[in-house]
Amino acid sequence: MLFDGLSGNVILYDMDKTIQAETVWFTTKGQVVIPLRLRRLYHIEDGTRAIVTATDEGILLKPVTRHAINRLRGILKRKPGDKPFAEEWAEHKRQERELEEAKYARSAGAR
Repeated sequence: MLFDGLSGNVILYDMDKTIQAETVWFTTKGQVVIPLRLRRLYHIEDGTRAIVTATDEGILLKPVTRHAINRLRGILKRKPGDKPFAEEWAEHKRQERELEEAKYARSAGAR
């Protein structure tokens, strides 16, 4: 979905399929109606949340649906004997903090 800044319209693109643009309009509240064909295609239901991102080409909406979440299920699954994710993340953050402290120490020492 892209925002055409000149006309104030939102242009919807279905990137995975043949590109077929559809034009929708913003309400005074900034709302748009996603066409039924795209709501069905992307499993968008009442109350579905979306991630809104500003890109070089315009506004990108990515719906966060149960279908999308289920596709990602198990992506962070650990192998037997691996550290738990929380422990691994804490280690990563500790290393990151050490690098930042070393960088700060070098920059403070150079003055």
